[in-house]
Amino acid sequence: MMLKFKYLILLVCLIGCFAACKKNEAFETYDPLPQFAADTTAIRAFIKTNNIPAIKDPSGVFYQVIEPGTGSVAYTTNTQITADYEGRLLNGTIFDASKGTPITFALGRVIAGWQIGIQKIQKGGKIRLIIPSYYAYGNRAQGASIPANAILDFNITLTEVTN
Repeated sequence: MMLKFKYLILLVCLIGCFAACKKNEAFETYDPLPQFAADTTAIRAFIKTNNIPAIKDPSGVFYQVIEPGTGSVAYTTNTQITADYEGRLLNGTIFDASKGTPITFALGRVIAGWQIGIQKIQKGGKIRLIIPSYYAYGNRAQGASIPANAILDFNITLTEVTN
């Protein structure tokens, strides 16, 4: 009886070891390029359907400068930006907004799409950014409001810029 118990414990340990070694296949097999291509196609259709005069940055982020703002700040990752913004999914669902109370961020601490787009305006500027998932949160959902591979659509007013 004691021998069977030892073999049972050994078997459980071996199974535990193999289970611990299982790789996270979803993470390892994720290839952002097909998703980026799909996002670009969806964004192009969205801007055409909605008559948005957006420009595609070489990075792949689409933008529309509504007001350029004034100043000549040379942006760095440490630049403090204060922005009033609203973020939506392409279906129009608002997932975040400052609601008239601008929020301050270090440029290096926001999603890559903002880091690319914010540099196209200065203080007082307004921009619309339509950001492929690669430059937002990629294949990681952000709570219940932002699904994995979400394209994000922001309206941003830059109220302050400080180096």
